[in-house]
Order: sequence, then C-alpha cells, then structure tokens
Amino acid sequence: MNLEAFILGTGGMMPLPRRFLTSVLLRREGDLFLFDCGEGTQVSLKMLNLRWKKINAVCISHMHADHVTGLPGMLMLSSQVDRDEPLYIYGPKRLSQYVNETKRILDMYINYEIAVVEVEGNTVIAETDEYIISCFPLNHTKPCLGYCFTEKMRPGVFRPEDALQLGIPRGPMFARLQSGETVTLEDGRVITPDQVMGSPRKGRKFTFVTDTAYSPDIAPYAADSDLFICEGMFEHHLAQTAQEKKHLTARQAGMIAAQAGGVDRMGLIHYSPRYTQRDLSLLLKEAKEEFPNSFLSRDRQRIELFYKE
Repeated sequence: MNLEAFILGTGGMMPLPRRFLTSVLLRREGDLFLFDCGEGTQVSLKMLNLRWKKINAVCISHMHADHVTGLPGMLMLSSQVDRDEPLYIYGPKRLSQYVNETKRILDMYINYEIAVVEVEGNTVIAETDEYIISCFPLNHTKPCLGYCFTEKMRPGVFRPEDALQLGIPRGPMFARLQSGETVTLEDGRVITPDQVMGSPRKGRKFTFVTDTAYSPDIAPYAADSDLFICEGMFEHHLAQTAQEKKHLTARQAGMIAAQAGGVDRMGLIHYSPRYTQRDLSLLLKEAKEEFPNSFLSRDRQRIELFYKE
C-alpha cells in the first residue's frame, strides 16, 4: 500500500515566487490528509494534478496567517465538485471561529458538511483499523500542535510451506489465516494464524512539526518516524532570535531528529524569507551536522515512505 508525502509549500511568513507557504499532503492509497494550508496550497495541488477533492482531513498547527490563509479557497473550491463525505478540520482553539466567520463574511457556498474539531495536548484525534492520527503540544506564541500519522502493526509474513505441512489445502483457508482467522481442518484440528504467520510488522510513521521553540520534549513524539518534516527557519547564529520568536534553527531540528531515535529521514521546512534558494544550503549543512540524513524539502516534492520489512 503506497504512502507518500507531497510538499506543497515550504515558506514561512510570506510566499515567494518559487516558495509557497507551508503545507504538506499525505496520501495513503485513496485517503488524503493535509497538514497546514498556507497560501498557494491550491496552486501546488493543481500543478501536481492531485485529487484534492478526496481530502479526508485537514490538520492545522496553529492560527497564524501563513498556516491557514489557503484554507478559505480550499473550502470554496470543494463546493465545485461532488463531495459526499464530511471534511474534518482539526486544530487548536479559535479554528472553529475562523472557519465559521470566514464562511459568513465571504458568504461562502458550501454544499457539504464541514466538521471542525478543536484539540489540545497529546491526544488521538482520529483512528481507523489501519492508522492513528495524533497531535501533541508545541511551544509557540499561540497554541500550536505537532501531528503524527502512524500506521498500526501489520500482520506477519504468511508462510505457505508451513501451512502445507500442516495439511491445509491451498485456497480460502490460506486467505482466512492471513486475515487473522482460525480455521478447522476436516480431521478436526484447529489451526491458528500464529502457526503459519511471522511476527507482526511495524507500519510507517509521518511526523509534522512547525513553529515551536526548541525542546527535547518534542523528540519522543518524532521517534521511529519514517519521515519527519520539521521546521528549520534560521541558521544557528540566530538562535536567540529563534528563541524570542519561538521558532527552530536548522541545527535544532537536526538535534530533535537525532534525539528522537529511529528517524529515517528528516526534511526541513518553513524557511525564513531571508534565505534565497541558494542560501538554504546553509540550513542544510547545519542540520546534517546533527542528523546526517537531513534534506531540504522543496515545493512540489514527492517523498515515498517505504515499509522497513
């Protein structure tokens, strides 16, 4: 089952000609999850030809303009297509007020259900049989949340040779055992899945962190992430400025990834507009000194998340 992230925008504060504001889309087969919705989100979705009308949920980190200004256009555009399912929007306090007031002031035509869910702290916000979406607190100038998308454990590898040795005929019983069912053979023997299946296997994990002062408390939430997208707004010689504005330097982002343990890749995002595209290499150099498997996320980049086994 494919799991891929699309970086829709990488900028902080203001959009630039080649750098839209922060937004990441996670696609898991037919399900789409949007993390933040900065200005330019619609444009990147169109350029990538993504089926944006199928977005299941939007997860907003905090109520600053550069993370929500793309949301009104997304809501209006979704009324131009047939949408049967509700659109869930998760985020901190005042998100509901923002959505409702924007709808009222702009007299939006909305022909589908919008469910705004305000959340705080460390909590699970959505769960299915296959994955969990959770949020955790960050330290910014307004209430701010980080998010994890975590797949649940997968069944182990089916061992057909063991099944045949036990006298299980090829066919429906193979499928039932793989789906976790117990089967009974004609001779009365009961076969359980653990007799023909390997150990359960870890799913994949995506973590999104932006707009926060540095804290080692962030690291446990990012642990074991296959893809960790993290703010790296400034060079480290501006650490005092970052602390005052409650943002991260690229070096601090690398430190969090290293402290977390088990992180496969860490992509920087939410760059200060003071850095040109060429200057971003300075941020990457500092992040790599702390976490070698760091990279610069770029607008409209596609990143696939792979199973480790």
